[in-house]
Amino acid sequence: MREDNPEGHKIKAGTPTMGGALILLSLLVPTILWADLKNPFVLATTAVTAGYGVIGFIDDYLKIKHRNPKGLAGRYKLLGQLLIAGTALGFSFLNTSHMPADWVAHRLHLSVPFLAYAKHPIVLPLWFYLPFAVLVVIGTSNAVNLTDGLDGLAIGPSMIAAGTYLIWSYIAGTTFLFQVRGQLETLPQYLDIFPNATGGELAVYCGAFLGAGIGFLWYNSYPAQVFMGDVGALALGGGLGMLAIYTKNELLSVILGGIFVVEALSVITQVASFKLTGKRIFAMAPIHHHFEKKGWPEPKVVVRFWIISILLALVALSSLKLR
Repeated sequence: MREDNPEGHKIKAGTPTMGGALILLSLLVPTILWADLKNPFVLATTAVTAGYGVIGFIDDYLKIKHRNPKGLAGRYKLLGQLLIAGTALGFSFLNTSHMPADWVAHRLHLSVPFLAYAKHPIVLPLWFYLPFAVLVVIGTSNAVNLTDGLDGLAIGPSMIAAGTYLIWSYIAGTTFLFQVRGQLETLPQYLDIFPNATGGELAVYCGAFLGAGIGFLWYNSYPAQVFMGDVGALALGGGLGMLAIYTKNELLSVILGGIFVVEALSVITQVASFKLTGKRIFAMAPIHHHFEKKGWPEPKVVVRFWIISILLALVALSSLKLR
């Protein structure tokens, strides 16, 4: 336990951690059994999820072994995340012979939320997009990790995001034609999203993600019987980052994962403010602890953050029609 945790968290000392290992088992095994492992999107996403899980496992193990909340040094975490995400994404974006043609044609495009990508294209050079994509994966992973500070807080928004990506990936992978205003169109064309003929296989990963999360929440809801640990938080965040890249929702993921973004920004601004001015913006960071300090009971903070996540997911999904 961190020494600067709120007083109410002291009673949690001794609660088993590394429950994220069970999440990974329940996520990866169904994906391996029922998804097409020859699919490059499934292969890269599961590889990053497993690789980030290994980093989190080492971090958690060191914390337990040495009874020190610092665990693995931050620079080694970031280096491992960079190597894993860089390898997986580099393989996708540099070796395009194994990728579907429709995705290759749009792989360097950014979709602006609520605007039709066909009318408002943003095409980035490979040398810029690839580091940007790696940053999205690493940033999402660490943002989920920062959110994992209250019982059930991180897994709820993670499942909501995974469910939203399930819808996007399935739609992007539909290739059947139907008549719209006298013309034959595919569903991605009608909704004006990036097509990906084989991207629908990611829906299997997302479904396994949801199932694993629901099972874990049974034991992680307040008062938690087990904690996720970095082995779960880093892995799930890495998986969500890869889904954002492969469904071409890099920018929209800022809205969908708004809780994670705010949690990360609260830490960044708190640290920057204290170093520059000697003053703190929040009573405690990440921001979920700020509300605890203000007197909100832990379950109220968690449920309200879940509600916000659901609303943000609905806003993100509304972009399908508002375009």
